[in-house]
Amino acid sequence: MANRHLQRSVAMQSLFEWDFQGRHDDQSMIILDRNIEEFAPGIDEVVFAKHLIEGTLRERKTIDALIEKCAPEWPLEQVTVVDRNILRLGIYELMFGNYDEVPPKVAINEAIELAKSFGSDSSPRFVNGVLGTIYREMGEPLKDDISENHDHFRKRKEEKEPDAPLEASASETPAEEPVAPKPARKTVAKHTKKSA
Repeated sequence: MANRHLQRSVAMQSLFEWDFQGRHDDQSMIILDRNIEEFAPGIDEVVFAKHLIEGTLRERKTIDALIEKCAPEWPLEQVTVVDRNILRLGIYELMFGNYDEVPPKVAINEAIELAKSFGSDSSPRFVNGVLGTIYREMGEPLKDDISENHDHFRKRKEEKEPDAPLEASASETPAEEPVAPKPARKTVAKHTKKSA
């Protein structure tokens, strides 16, 4: 499991660099390979990190729209580069990931841990608020809107019971439960942009 956490961390660092340098999708795997060599040289198998990068970039438009919907006080370009890419990775795992491998609450917890490691003091709360909002809405209209436009969700929906809400099992215990974001003015006051 530590291997996955390390790969997730390197994937986030690679997304950060990709975003900071101007978003050339064809460079993403070159950046990832270099970062794995530099930050995780002992990892032999990096399929998980590559899957995270490829999937996050493939679903970027949908993911960015979700960030804008769930954090309307923060235009996407005003969210710090670190927080923006932690959210992208977390939303990819939450919305498009394999729930058997990474349950939703685990995906949220992992994103919060990345925010604690790489973000500002307010990053964990901000990330938790956005991902918690998405998690609560997954069985409601938000999931239906996405599923209508993505084959991945249609296939997943057909495999599961129709209209059954997605719930985490009792054995999943993340460090923090998702909570509703604070009112916009309080969140904005605490979450400040930091320069890269």
